[in-house]
Amino acid sequence: MIIQDVINHLEELAPLAYAEDFDNVGLLVGNKTTKITGILVTLDTLEAVVDEAITKNCNLIVSFHPIIFKGLKKLTGKSYVERVVMKAIKHDIAIYSIHTALDNALQGVNDMICNQLKLINKRILIPQSETIKKLTTYVPKQEAEQLRTALFDAGAGSIGNYNNCSFNVEGYGTFNGNENSNPVKGQRGITHTEEETKVSITFPKHIESKVIKTLFESHSYEEVAYEITSLENKNQNIGMGMVGELEQPMDESSFLTYLKAKMNTECIRHSSFLNKPIKKVAVLGGSGSFAIQAAKVSGADAFITADLKYHDFFTAENSILLADIGHYESEQFTKNLLVAYLTKKITNFAIILSNTNTNPVKYF
Repeated sequence: MIIQDVINHLEELAPLAYAEDFDNVGLLVGNKTTKITGILVTLDTLEAVVDEAITKNCNLIVSFHPIIFKGLKKLTGKSYVERVVMKAIKHDIAIYSIHTALDNALQGVNDMICNQLKLINKRILIPQSETIKKLTTYVPKQEAEQLRTALFDAGAGSIGNYNNCSFNVEGYGTFNGNENSNPVKGQRGITHTEEETKVSITFPKHIESKVIKTLFESHSYEEVAYEITSLENKNQNIGMGMVGELEQPMDESSFLTYLKAKMNTECIRHSSFLNKPIKKVAVLGGSGSFAIQAAKVSGADAFITADLKYHDFFTAENSILLADIGHYESEQFTKNLLVAYLTKKITNFAIILSNTNTNPVKYF
């Protein structure tokens, strides 16, 4: 198995096409054709993690956070980032980061938090837009069924809980091939009218190249007429944060005690109690102040996230309980998620969970 094989599995779970624009995801260090000796999964790639990988004979580190976030102009070992990269290169260890691609995945970071809290009726808090595309093409009527089937097999035509979705209109197409053409229908130099089916089908943007490749392989025309458009529709299966419900409501004090135990955190910073039960809960792992308004709009009684600033707590405005459980604490179970997923996908050797605690925040 080579590194690219592992990347393929990871990008089935969390396609990089859905990572945030500011992020730096994917293979950050190493060669994708390198044969793997072992995989170490961590939240952060620090020097101690690279040392652990060396000790455990792992030449691929799968990290949630990217060790290289901003551009590196020098590699002198002056910063911890430079030292990590230098040591990884010296020992032929590759580093792959999945970060906000997994944040936005349906079964990613926030789903893991919901599972820890045993939330039910889960849905995406802030669905992404412009992640759904539509293909429109024109095919000879008798070939329409074959083309649709090929596109469905490629992953197109899924809408929510429904598959094999398309819209079809029958009509007549005309064309006249020049002296360099080799028309499948009609003759060059003569305007031809063909009974055609207009096929419209949606697909997620990360499979666009596969859909176009399938279109050209399955279509009989020498020149395939087609259009690709990006839709404004929200993608209910991709996006930041999640919202779910507790099986039974809790008072605020009991809820924070429950949250502290389930998320294994030493400290919770929270807004004022509202003296109302907690039933609906919004979550967003990592820095989530930008989602406070979305949590309020969702009707959540509480919003669990991290890195809230002083003034962020005022935005609760006596309508929601804000709970800052810490950045590391909100994402700590992510590496367990990745280990469990890769273990199911790769059975010929162990996927190792890093035992290095990378939390830089300490409590006194």
